[in-house]
Amino acid sequence: MSSVLYDAQGPRAKRRNVLYSALFVVLAAAVLWWVITGLNDKHQLDWDKWKPFLAGTEAWSTYLLPGLWKTLEAAALSMLIALPLGAVLGIARLSEHSWIRIPVTVVVEFFRAIPVLVLMIFGLALFAGYTNVNSDDRPLYAVVTGLVLYNASVLAEIVRAGILALPKGQSEAALAIGLRKNQAMRFILLPQAVTTMLPAIVSQLVVIVKDTALGGAVLTFSELLASVSPMASYYGANTIASFTIVALIFIAINFSLTTFASWLEKRLRRGKKSTGAVLPPASVAGSESTGAGVGGAAL
Repeated sequence: MSSVLYDAQGPRAKRRNVLYSALFVVLAAAVLWWVITGLNDKHQLDWDKWKPFLAGTEAWSTYLLPGLWKTLEAAALSMLIALPLGAVLGIARLSEHSWIRIPVTVVVEFFRAIPVLVLMIFGLALFAGYTNVNSDDRPLYAVVTGLVLYNASVLAEIVRAGILALPKGQSEAALAIGLRKNQAMRFILLPQAVTTMLPAIVSQLVVIVKDTALGGAVLTFSELLASVSPMASYYGANTIASFTIVALIFIAINFSLTTFASWLEKRLRRGKKSTGAVLPPASVAGSESTGAGVGGAAL
């Protein structure tokens, strides 16, 4: 069967694809075996290296869970601020008033062009030199500031693109029935654009979670990844095990976030397919009989 994107495969193409798939599986298995053998030869798979994480709670209570809490705290604060700020900036970029649209465009493009690490360092210097924020809290403030400035600018472009992707007739129909422009944006355009924007928004939220590690690498922010070095030193150079556990935690967090977003997107799409309230059979029968009576009278 042919598709819009490609023609159906013939017998030779199918055999070739099966061969390529088998070769890839064999190659992947060989690479995995080579990695496991190398780790085993370096004694990185010894039980002593993994025991603190699998057979005790000290590593979790002392290093991993406090670091995880800091990571989630910075990510949650950044999301709560960046999401509405990005939505406002994105809508402002669509304004017909140049005195709103041009300054917002400059702000968005400026912060999109600067690496988030530079924004974090700038935030740390700002809070150290011009505020009374406690030195213990400055890394958190700096990380959140950098993440908010950068990701709000990116989210603004996502919101703007999502709204512009809607058919122009949507806004024209809203204005035709008497809605003002802000009402059309709030009640017509944004609810439809959310479903389209959701995958890109979730991808950016995943970036926020991962970018908190930049604060630990440069700003001495005690997030999850920053706990690897002291933890590995305390438990006898089990760096591979420590990084593996931290990586699995990040994977679990981001996978949960994307899974929830996929469920929410499907739910929103199902909701938009509804045509309204479902009338009971008695009401339908009554309306049909009424229609018949009116038709008969007209005849």
